[in-house]
Amino acid sequence: MKKVVRVAAIVFTVFSLVTVFSFFTWLPSFAAAVMNRAESHGPYPVSTVARDLHASLRVVDLHSDLLLWPRDPLRRSRQGHTDVPRLLDGNVALQVFSVVTKVPVGMNYERNEATSDQLTALAVASRWPKRTWSSLIERALYQARRLDTAARESNGQLVVVRSRRDLDDFLEARAAGTVGVAGLLALEGMHAFEGRMEGVDSLIDAGFRMMGFTHFFDNEVAGSAHGVSKAGLTAFGRRVVPRLEAEGVVLDLAHASPATITEVLAIATNPVVVSHTGVQATCPGPRNLSDAQIQAVAQNGGVIGIGFWPGAVCDSDPSAIVRAIRHVRDLVGVDHVALGSDFDGSVWTAFDAPGLVLITEALLDDGFTEDEVRAVMGESVLRVLSEVLP
Repeated sequence: MKKVVRVAAIVFTVFSLVTVFSFFTWLPSFAAAVMNRAESHGPYPVSTVARDLHASLRVVDLHSDLLLWPRDPLRRSRQGHTDVPRLLDGNVALQVFSVVTKVPVGMNYERNEATSDQLTALAVASRWPKRTWSSLIERALYQARRLDTAARESNGQLVVVRSRRDLDDFLEARAAGTVGVAGLLALEGMHAFEGRMEGVDSLIDAGFRMMGFTHFFDNEVAGSAHGVSKAGLTAFGRRVVPRLEAEGVVLDLAHASPATITEVLAIATNPVVVSHTGVQATCPGPRNLSDAQIQAVAQNGGVIGIGFWPGAVCDSDPSAIVRAIRHVRDLVGVDHVALGSDFDGSVWTAFDAPGLVLITEALLDDGFTEDEVRAVMGESVLRVLSEVLP
């Protein structure tokens, strides 16, 4: 009997070790692969005209969540949508890398409490530092360091942009033939401040230069489009806005409640962005912008990034993305619309980063002029960054 017990104990121990090993090695990569699917990884056949034009563009995408996942940003992967080699293949000049710090269980577009968080399991399984397991600001700082480390190890293929001078220097080098992609660090949800102005200062010091007010739940700064209250700015939020603007941080209204959008635009003095969204006119949905909101963002001088996933454009085909882009152009002008893919943001898309040339072709097929294509594919965002960055 004792021998049977010992064998059972050994079997149980081995099973436990295998389970733990699988949790820390297999689960994070599996989750990343399942949640970030591309229908195609190329090749992407397009016309010579589209390919030549695309090669001459300064492409900017306003939203990628690559830093959340356990992939080396410098290594080409068949998982997800972005990494530096694929961004270079897509002729991306600047990629905004957003940092996610909390995700509610049962995340949905309609209503989420702020009381749960499924990101803790990913942080533990991905072997993030222990300090990140219970601290949102530490999660943000950890992902910021991942970007900085990748840039240092990239041999110039990835450059982190924190100022207007950084941006100008990078674009000048690129025009002279230097191959590389610029990365701008963004925050998806000001809950990472943990309700403290010291948290604001820490993330500014860490290089965050674009910050979204909310993600999928209300926080200490503002109400979310997917939260419980659907409220606007809090008293703390009204203090945060001028502080961020004074430091040259771009305000991002993606995921914000209608009340938050209205209140921010009433007091913002710099152009804002809505980094990744859709529009009600082509795809009704609780997080997509109404015509009145589009007009208000344009009046502010801001830019709206159109997403690539079905929740934003009711399809994943490039033509659906262009329909939304066309609507914004026709309503307020081409200088106020851009790309906001939400690559690697737990979404399924039709293509990964090298497939951005498909957007260029779809815009041309829809009758956009070359100058309009240039504006949509990057110049509109570069204008805002040149105006706002410190």
